[in-house]
Amino acid sequence: MNPRRVAYISGTRADFGLMQATLEAIHHDPRLALGIIATGMHLSRDHGHTLDDITASGLPLWATVPVVMNPPTGATMARNLGLMLAAFVPLLQAHRPDVVLLLGDRGEMLAGALAAIHLNIPVAHIHGGERSGTVDEPVRHAISKLSHFHFTATAQARERLVRMGETPEHIWVTGAPGLDGLRELASIPREALLAGAGIAPGERVALLVFHPVLQEAASAGAQAQAVLDSLQGQGLRVVALRPNADAGSDAIRQVLIERHRAGQLHLATHFPRREFVSWMAAADLMVGNSSAGIIEAASFGTPVVNIGLRQNLRERNANVFDCAAEPAAITQALVRALQHGRFPIENVYGDGATAPRILQRLAMQPLDAQLLLKTNAY
Repeated sequence: MNPRRVAYISGTRADFGLMQATLEAIHHDPRLALGIIATGMHLSRDHGHTLDDITASGLPLWATVPVVMNPPTGATMARNLGLMLAAFVPLLQAHRPDVVLLLGDRGEMLAGALAAIHLNIPVAHIHGGERSGTVDEPVRHAISKLSHFHFTATAQARERLVRMGETPEHIWVTGAPGLDGLRELASIPREALLAGAGIAPGERVALLVFHPVLQEAASAGAQAQAVLDSLQGQGLRVVALRPNADAGSDAIRQVLIERHRAGQLHLATHFPRREFVSWMAAADLMVGNSSAGIIEAASFGTPVVNIGLRQNLRERNANVFDCAAEPAAITQALVRALQHGRFPIENVYGDGATAPRILQRLAMQPLDAQLLLKTNAY
């Protein structure tokens, strides 16, 4: 019996890092055969050319799909949907996967779902049913409505998909794949991380990951200034990652570069996954609006100051302090998080054993003609 061919579409360092443990498990499972299609920021030198992370992993890379990165606007994001869709169709026709596997809420995943469903290829979606309150939320739900199977991170997310009309028998609570092997991966000691960033051992450190929100792209630079002013006011040393390529990212990037040149923060274009999660474990707190703060940081007990709308309405762990993207609110949240310190390790998003659950369904779930005749379940 030939192994089932699973295509995974990846567009960012974030989704590949979250999925790497699961993708490696798929690759080594004799029932399955993996192929990755890389696009988006993976191919951009300005964003660390993280295609190198995929090739270094040794996982099979089927193809790369270049897109336009500049200017980083909503119009560019929309046009890239068309570019990716046009490229994914012949690639999927050529490689003939049995399943297309997608994660989350980004445009490359939406384009992949559109291509697959029109080619009669079943789509499996990870992290569906979650809320975020920005453009990401309707994109996530659109991918869910185009998908045939769902691997949700929480029971609440599963219930939301049921209420959206997805077939209950095709929705499984697997947990978040980014938690698999996470604590073991965070293996770089704090002392080594601080030394590499030129920070003294006794100083308090904030890991900053702050991305733009499409609906607030015009104020992204001012928001970044407010965040950094508040961090500096608390005497924190800042280790920052450059933002993604979404609308408004240029303004954030410019603020970070200026502060870096002034010696006010340590700025990285990209951290390999092991280094990033080691910083998340070692930092005194995490700040910004990354999903890593909402989902992964709780597995280390790291307090998180979550700023603005980008992760709005998502399920929270106890370690998250929410605030508006305004100076006084940010400062107040920083003070509360620092006063509290580390949290007990509990995580609503899973137990770190997601990959075996996903693999079992990918390998064994029937893929018949009836599956492709998708309708609302109500």
